[in-house]
Amino acid sequence: MDNAPGFPGTPWLASNGSSYSHEYAATPVPYDEEDLAKVAYNSDGLVPAIVQEVTTGEVLMLAWMDETALKRTLESGRTWFWSRSRQEYWCKGETSGDRQWVREVSYDCDGDALLILVVQEGKGACHTGERTCFYRSFRLVGASQRGRSDGQLSMQTASTSEEPSNAPSE
Repeated sequence: MDNAPGFPGTPWLASNGSSYSHEYAATPVPYDEEDLAKVAYNSDGLVPAIVQEVTTGEVLMLAWMDETALKRTLESGRTWFWSRSRQEYWCKGETSGDRQWVREVSYDCDGDALLILVVQEGKGACHTGERTCFYRSFRLVGASQRGRSDGQLSMQTASTSEEPSNAPSE
C-alpha cells in the first residue's frame, strides 16, 4: 500500500515533468522576477489563490495573496496568505496544525488567479473543521424529493455538515 496514491512517500509527477512526493515537507518553488511580474493584482494589491490537494485534485480553499505572501509561499514551501479582515499575514496551519505543503504554484492565462497544489496535513483546510471549504453545494432536486406537485426542478442548498462557525480562519 505504500505506493498507492494518497499515501506518504508516493512520488507524483508535476506539470513540468519533475516528481514530488506526498511527504509533509517544505519544498521551496523556484521562481524569477519575470514570472512574478506576470501576476496581475487587483486594486487592493491582491490576487485570489485557489488551493488544491495535489494527490486527489480536490479543491480545498480560496484565499488572497499579495506579492509578499506569494514570495513567502514560493520561498518557504508553505502557504502564506493575506487576511483581509485582520489585515495581517498568516501561514496556513500555524494555529490549527492543518498545514499545507506546497508542491507547485501556477498562474492563469490572464495572471489574475493562482493555483497552488499542496499536500494537506491534518484534518483539512477549512476553519469549520471540514476537509475543504467547498463542502456545501447547490444541487438540482427532483419534484418528488421537494414535495412539489408541478413537476419542476428547484434549487436546494446541500450541506455535508452543520452550518459553519463564525470563527475566524487562520
